[in-house]
Amino acid sequence: MSLPYRKKTLWMRIVQHRTLYLLFLPIVAYYIVFRYWPIGLAWVVAFKDLQLGSGTFASPWVGLDNFRMMYTDPVLPTVIRNTVEISLLRIVFGFFPPIILAIIFHDLVTKRFKKWMQTLVYIPHFFSWVIVFGIVFGFFSVGSGFINNTLNFFGFDRHEFLLDESWFRPILISSGIWKEVGWSTIIYLAALATVDPMLYEAAVMDGAGPMRRLWHITLPGITPVITFVLCLSLGNILNAGGEQILLFYNQAVLAVADVIDTWVYREGLASLQLSLGVAMGLFQSLIGMILVLISNYLSKRFTGRGIW
Repeated sequence: MSLPYRKKTLWMRIVQHRTLYLLFLPIVAYYIVFRYWPIGLAWVVAFKDLQLGSGTFASPWVGLDNFRMMYTDPVLPTVIRNTVEISLLRIVFGFFPPIILAIIFHDLVTKRFKKWMQTLVYIPHFFSWVIVFGIVFGFFSVGSGFINNTLNFFGFDRHEFLLDESWFRPILISSGIWKEVGWSTIIYLAALATVDPMLYEAAVMDGAGPMRRLWHITLPGITPVITFVLCLSLGNILNAGGEQILLFYNQAVLAVADVIDTWVYREGLASLQLSLGVAMGLFQSLIGMILVLISNYLSKRFTGRGIW
């Protein structure tokens, strides 16, 4: 006579479902080798002076020297400030457009037109940042840029947009939103698909207009997803999009464009201070984890919803 499932030990349940666990082993191996092992190595490398010829474990221990070197760098306060400011700008200006666009797509009646529009806004996501920078350069360059040609046509002077500190961040943020806004709507469209259509029908019968249906049905229906995305965005506040900035920035705008990722590239890779770059990455991860925990706590306290 078999025991009830709840009374079976963990080992008995593993034996019972051994086929499923065997199928799961390759996934466990993948995460151990390609995810958790690099994390463990990062903790080791951050406290060593990594020598490429010696390897990770044969390199000498230096304790907290990498962190001391990092925190005594005179440009680091400016780098961290730029990182936080650019990340906050991305959240403020880039968080709501995907939600609005997803709601518009959800309410479109013509399916063919909806598919065409979705395809058009999804395409930029598949462009590399090199291509995006080429497009931006084609619009804003002094010699042959579309914007400058238009200004010149109407009698205005040409302007060095890409070398102007006041224009760098608007161009950076707007091009990033253009690239990712369509792809970011997918998660919200998936959340909208779970909202019961009968709620909208009942609201229409009760005389609720579009804005009331939006406020009382649509937004509450996707609030868990909005909370989830916002918490993760706050956790990535020390990741300002280094790949894009590396292509867009130059010496003329370095004061407002130098972020942690570009600093790591310059000090860690270009100067071969690999342990210093890993130490900064560890610092970013710890701050990100703390911010996710805090944002999740505040979200559950004030909205009753969180990531977990």
